[in-house]
Amino acid sequence: MLLKSVMPARPANDPWFPPAESADANGLVAVGGDLSVERLLLAYRSGLFPWTVKPVSWWSPDPRGILALDEFHVSRSLARTLRRAPFEISFDRDFTGVMRGCATQPRGERTWVTAEFIAAYTRLHAAGHAHSVECRHGGELVGGVYGVSVGGFFAGESMFHSVSDASKVALFHLVQRLRERGFMLLDVQMVTPATRALGAREIPRAEYLRRLEKAVALRCEF
Repeated sequence: MLLKSVMPARPANDPWFPPAESADANGLVAVGGDLSVERLLLAYRSGLFPWTVKPVSWWSPDPRGILALDEFHVSRSLARTLRRAPFEISFDRDFTGVMRGCATQPRGERTWVTAEFIAAYTRLHAAGHAHSVECRHGGELVGGVYGVSVGGFFAGESMFHSVSDASKVALFHLVQRLRERGFMLLDVQMVTPATRALGAREIPRAEYLRRLEKAVALRCEF
């Protein structure tokens, strides 16, 4: 139930959020606003992310999931796949295609990657703040990951695969790129069994916000 405080109406060019620390026990901070580029960027800088669109809801869970860039775990099977190099890897070549792949990925429930999210994050991509990693096999898009970058911070939003290991390989190449470009923080929001196996872990919200403040102050190019 979305019963958290509703944000007051404000002009689209004057976005505002309650502090992340005001989240309820589930991590819900506020309901309202829109998915404009300006509001999305402010949300990520503030430690929040959207999860629904009707209405738009803004979340900051405690604890928060991260994947430390020097702690990515490569299993033996993934290492074998990386040595075989069965996929063509690209960056930002088909951002919307990766989002659509994530939207159709079976997750046991209705996806949150709706048409409204695809439109909003495609605008964010056009503004230079949302990026994708693609895996292709035989010219076909078979896996990928997308997310949002602000300074030295990257929020991994979702990933998909239609061929075994394709999403893991995409995430591996994302981590490598972030390390090479000097990024400091890779946010995964909430740790799942799949991301935990790759090295993701939870940290308290307060620690996350401290790391976030330092990361967004950097000047990094994806």
